[in-house]
Amino acid sequence: MRIGTPATASALSVRRAPLESTLQAGALAQPPLGALAYGAPSAMPWLSSVHAPVLFAQAPQADLWLAGAHIDTGRSGTVHWRTDGRWAFGTIDLPERGEGLESLAETAYRDLFQALDDAGCPHLLRIWNYLPRINEDGGGLERYRQFNMGRQRAFIDAGHTVYEGSPAACALGAAQDGGLSIRFLAGQAAPLAIENPRQVSAYRYPSSYGPRPPTFSRAALADLGAGQLALLISGTASIVGHATVHPGDIAEQTRETLRNLAAVVEAANQRCTAGFDLAELHTVVYVRHPGAAPRVREVLAAALGADATFLQSAAYLQADICRQDLLVEIEAHAVASGMVKA
Repeated sequence: MRIGTPATASALSVRRAPLESTLQAGALAQPPLGALAYGAPSAMPWLSSVHAPVLFAQAPQADLWLAGAHIDTGRSGTVHWRTDGRWAFGTIDLPERGEGLESLAETAYRDLFQALDDAGCPHLLRIWNYLPRINEDGGGLERYRQFNMGRQRAFIDAGHTVYEGSPAACALGAAQDGGLSIRFLAGQAAPLAIENPRQVSAYRYPSSYGPRPPTFSRAALADLGAGQLALLISGTASIVGHATVHPGDIAEQTRETLRNLAAVVEAANQRCTAGFDLAELHTVVYVRHPGAAPRVREVLAAALGADATFLQSAAYLQADICRQDLLVEIEAHAVASGMVKA
């Protein structure tokens, strides 16, 4: 059932913090809309774990999305969601029971779009997709490509764009068993999609990458209210044009990923007044092989400085990347004062 808009609906904010402190009584001034936890199981109904091992024995962290003081909850098929009337955060956890990943993805996204209607927040800002064994054969087609087929069909059936204007997103092989997990952030206003001039847009990839291309934009600019603008950057890797570059070289892939992140930040800054800075991003760094993580961190520190927010805030996780020849992927977000240019 669709809910109304509470009078308490407010600006949205995001905070990365140690998980232990956020769970202490009275630590939060208002109930979170939702949160992604890195390195710990879910301990609260609003807390969603990312099922990927944490590297470097880091203390668990969380990205908390805070909105209105009054939060309503609901369920739409397989989706559990929370909303303050202006913003919504949702979770989907679907076990695989032999139906195939394409069908599972289509079911999940069909329910996701129903949840957007029910919560009264029709515009997707950011999606996180986690699927086990992402690079394995799923019966004649790689599982990631199966996922892309089901996802895109659901977008088309729901009347949502699969090209320009699609939301920021990532897709990681973050668990070896279990099922499909999706987390999403939505609002009442559409974000501004940002593309990377160094790369072919993912939704324009040639058919050699699968029957259906991935459905996401490289980043999104979202007006959070109260004069704040968020830059939400999709999972970014060592891709130039549409091709993987520097196969087998973790250091060069990390440097190329940084060049792509810098290009996305610059493209976003051309469309807004916020003035985002690469070194000030809050990041999640996914590394395919745990033993390569120290080298990744070394390259990042050499490029940006060990004291940069990019390094200090980073959560390092072990996960498979959407292509077998990609060794590292970095997603990021930042919030700054500003507005989208007319």
